[in-house]
Amino acid sequence: MSVITRRRRHRGALASVLTAVSVLATACSGSAATSQDDASQSAHKPGQKVNLTFWSWVPGVDKAVAVWNAEHPDIQVKLEKIPAGSTGGYAKMRAALKAGKAPELAQVEYQEIPSFLLEEGLVDLGKYGVNKHRDQFVGWQWQQGVFGDGVYAVPQASGPMGMFYRADLYKKWGITPPKTWQEFEQAAKKVRAADPKAYISTFPPGNSAWFTALAWQAGAKWFDVKGDTWVVNIDTPQTRKVAAYWDRLRQQKLIKTEPDFANGWYKDLQKGGVVSWVSAQWGDAIISGNAPKTAGKWRAAPMPQWSAGRNDSANWGGSSTAVLKGAKHVPEAMQFAVWLNTDPKSVDLLIQGGYGWPAAKGAFRGSALDKPSAFFGGQKYNELFAESDKHIDKSWKWIPTIGATYQHLNDGFQAAASGKGTFVDAVRQAQKQTVEDLKSKGLKVATGQ
Repeated sequence: MSVITRRRRHRGALASVLTAVSVLATACSGSAATSQDDASQSAHKPGQKVNLTFWSWVPGVDKAVAVWNAEHPDIQVKLEKIPAGSTGGYAKMRAALKAGKAPELAQVEYQEIPSFLLEEGLVDLGKYGVNKHRDQFVGWQWQQGVFGDGVYAVPQASGPMGMFYRADLYKKWGITPPKTWQEFEQAAKKVRAADPKAYISTFPPGNSAWFTALAWQAGAKWFDVKGDTWVVNIDTPQTRKVAAYWDRLRQQKLIKTEPDFANGWYKDLQKGGVVSWVSAQWGDAIISGNAPKTAGKWRAAPMPQWSAGRNDSANWGGSSTAVLKGAKHVPEAMQFAVWLNTDPKSVDLLIQGGYGWPAAKGAFRGSALDKPSAFFGGQKYNELFAESDKHIDKSWKWIPTIGATYQHLNDGFQAAASGKGTFVDAVRQAQKQTVEDLKSKGLKVATGQ
């Protein structure tokens, strides 16, 4: 069978078994064959030493790996730190897969799992009995790795949303943490009036993953599956509402448009140039790690709402531990992936590193997350993220070309920030481009309009 024929069969199988109640992709005949070959491998014999390589960017994972290695002398894991996925890690993984030199294990964010499946890059762990561990994980996070009858990743953490803010400056300027987006806009005006060098927030035009979470909270559902057809519905009233809102704040100079996770933005967090950040729970580690001298000045509040009295939330981020195609020791790799994300010692170390909201059931209560924080002025702030996690629309789905969609939005937002077009234009263009991206993969596509 030619590579082209096999790829076409793969795409056809991928599309035909998608269901709206599970997630967005499944294994192809080629992946199944690979998994069956892998399944024929036997676990290592007693006394035989197995060496695994793990690629990750998660803070604190090195300490967890060290604990594993101390407790499992026969199965040693070599950690190799790589750039975060969207900043080069995924390109490195794909190059390694293409060259047949991929590590056994890798960090893969939830939204990227379908794209790796489309490229036949992941091992079906269901063939190795991973389903017996299913009840150890939060249901919706477990489902992020379930496609058709296969399980292609072990969940690690998610990112329920809230808002971090400088309580000292809010108090000084007479600002109450906004409960609605209308109040957020009014607060933005007060910040600008109080200090012409300060802004309530930045809209990072190069980080459309963040914008996606805002659209998610507003009720948008960008992707769906109908039979064997992918449905793209980015250009909706909900998404346009969010885009127009932030564009208005931009045009009125109520917000910055500097990149997040960059030197200028970190300086603004340190100096009070940006006094709020609508972010995922893992943002606490970003702030404390990059603005340590602001300890005691920050607090957290629920995400502002589009309608008063609601408590809608969304998820930003979330990762899994996946076993990559070509792994020679799949059972051992799976054993490590499950341990990494469920063992109390490991989870505690990952929490200390700020890896996100745990996928392991019950990990929050009694952990470091479930305590008052000195950095946040003694606030037991993760209580609000625990509540936020309950109000995420967990029916959100991902497509196998989400990376390209993010780039389309980035391009459009950056152009608008430079005076060429609007944020709404960026949304409309991304809709069209995403449809073409999926078609170019040989997949059936429809629009939700």
